[in-house]
Amino acid sequence: MNSPSAPAPLLIACALGIERLALRLGDRGGAGGPVTVRTGMGPGAAERSVERALADPALAGAAVLATGFCAGLAHGMHPGDLVVAEETRDPRGTTPCVGTELLVKELGRAVPGRTVHTGPVTGSDHVVRGQERSDLLATGAIAVDMESAATLLSAGRAGARPVAAVRVVVDAPEHELVRIGTVRGGISAFRVLRSILPAFFEWHRNVLLPRR
Repeated sequence: MNSPSAPAPLLIACALGIERLALRLGDRGGAGGPVTVRTGMGPGAAERSVERALADPALAGAAVLATGFCAGLAHGMHPGDLVVAEETRDPRGTTPCVGTELLVKELGRAVPGRTVHTGPVTGSDHVVRGQERSDLLATGAIAVDMESAATLLSAGRAGARPVAAVRVVVDAPEHELVRIGTVRGGISAFRVLRSILPAFFEWHRNVLLPRR
């Protein structure tokens, strides 16, 4: 268990093994880094995995950040762009995110030159293509993935804590996964995800500071 003076830990949730590998390669600090949970794909798997993780007394009060890859919904997005959620949504509700402006600033430092988009991120239980992408964009969402909304909902049910979602675009309207550029886009997204842990650490340090 954490001592009374120890800061609450950071739990980073991602769905895929390749996402977790990118985060591990980016964690040059070694011991004492964040707890990383590979949830598996889909909202149900994310919800169950985060619920189990936060049942551990050592993670009481942990800040939770959902990350990994996503599909961009807006025209002009490219693989390797970053998305910082202002809120996550799914049919069960909306979860506001904390420290969005700080994340945008720190991501700019971690990966200078990369475009960072902010706005709502919506959840889905399947890969979104074609007209469905346009329909989701019309709701105001700028990106979609299968785990962020479920992750943050589950985190909120386990107790009050800072939550956020940062995603790397791997699929966008002009760069769909079925196209020939998929491999190159995936490599670009992997490299970006590998580079952004310092921004997560800064977010974690700042959101846990006492508010005046």
